[in-house]
Amino acid sequence: MNTLIKRSMTAFFALSLIFVITPAMSYTKKDIVDTAVSAGQFNTLVAALKAGELVGVLKGSGPFTVFAPTDEAFKALPNGTVESLLKPENKSKLIAILSYHVVPGKTVSSKIAGKMLTAKTVQGGSVDIDGTNGVRINNASVVKADIIASNGVIHVIDKVLIPN
Repeated sequence: MNTLIKRSMTAFFALSLIFVITPAMSYTKKDIVDTAVSAGQFNTLVAALKAGELVGVLKGSGPFTVFAPTDEAFKALPNGTVESLLKPENKSKLIAILSYHVVPGKTVSSKIAGKMLTAKTVQGGSVDIDGTNGVRINNASVVKADIIASNGVIHVIDKVLIPN
């Protein structure tokens, strides 16, 4: 009986360490959309997701990997581009651009580091991923990686990706 108690206490101690050492962000209950909203730097992206009626998709079970352009990335587009894309008559173009930023599955930066890959996007096109010197997605740089959400991961990028 003493051996059983010692084993149980050892197992309990080991599990306790896992929960103390592992960062709390890994256990977030926020989905990708709620995570983006609370970050405060994706207001344009969130507005575009609403206009494209894609909020429900990115609140789904996923998992998804999202290359999320910041508000600054959207501002760098030619004048009038965002406003034009948000118009109802341009909804299909907006959806194509937004879904080009999403890859099925949950890919964290440690899986990309040191590699050159091509990934198929939800839009149907492909993005080139270069993890050999930092991480680049096509011509955009990942400025913050691995923002973990309950249904995937967000990698913050400095440019809006435009499909061919």
